[in-house]
Amino acid sequence: MNISIYEKINKLAEKYADELVNKVNERIVEMNVDDNSHYLIYRVLGITDDEGRLIDIYQNKGRFLYKYAGSFLEEAAITCMQSKYITAQKKIKIPNTLGIRPKTFEIDCLVDNFAHEIKWRDATTDGDHITKEHTRVKVIKEKGLVPVRVMFYYPNREQAKKIQDTLQTLYKGVNGKYYYGDAAWKYIKSFTSVDLLEILINIANSRGLQYADK
Repeated sequence: MNISIYEKINKLAEKYADELVNKVNERIVEMNVDDNSHYLIYRVLGITDDEGRLIDIYQNKGRFLYKYAGSFLEEAAITCMQSKYITAQKKIKIPNTLGIRPKTFEIDCLVDNFAHEIKWRDATTDGDHITKEHTRVKVIKEKGLVPVRVMFYYPNREQAKKIQDTLQTLYKGVNGKYYYGDAAWKYIKSFTSVDLLEILINIANSRGLQYADK
C-alpha cells in the first residue's frame, strides 16, 4: 500500500469526522431552544416527547452525515487521481453551450480528456435531474471530453434505480463511461493504482469500526 496516499486520505477522514461532530453538536445546542410545539402531533401519532426529540436529533445527524460522507468520498477519490496524474484538475467549470440554465456545469475531476462526475451515491427520484444530466453530458462531449460517472453506492429504492438506469443509458449514448458499486471501486483502483476501498476499510478498522459490507 502506498503509505503517503494512505496518510493523506486518513487525514482527510479525520478532518471530515471532526467537522461532522462539530456541526452536529452545534445543531443539538440550537435544538435545545427550538420551539417543540410540533411534539403535539408526534403524541397524536403515538410518539412520546422523548422519542420525538431523539427522532429530530437523528434526522439532523443523518442529514449532516450524508452531506459529509458524500463530500469526503468525492475528495478521497480526487486525491487518488491527483496522486497518479499531476495534470488532474478538480472542480472545473465549463459553460453550458446548449442552454441558459445553469450557466455552467462542474466537472469534479478532469484528467486529460476524462471528465469525472463522482458520487458516493445518488438516491434522487427527480425527473428534472435526468434532463439536467442529459444536457451536462452532451456539453461535456461537445467539448471533446469523455464523461465518466463514478458512483460508489447504488440506491435501494426502485424509482431511484430507474433514474440511474436512464442515466447509464445517457452516458452510453455519448460514448461515456458509467461505473457503480464494485465497478466504481475497481475503476478507481485501475485508473489511479490506489486501492481506495482497502484504504477506507483499514481506516475504519483502525477506529475500531469493523467493516461488514460495502
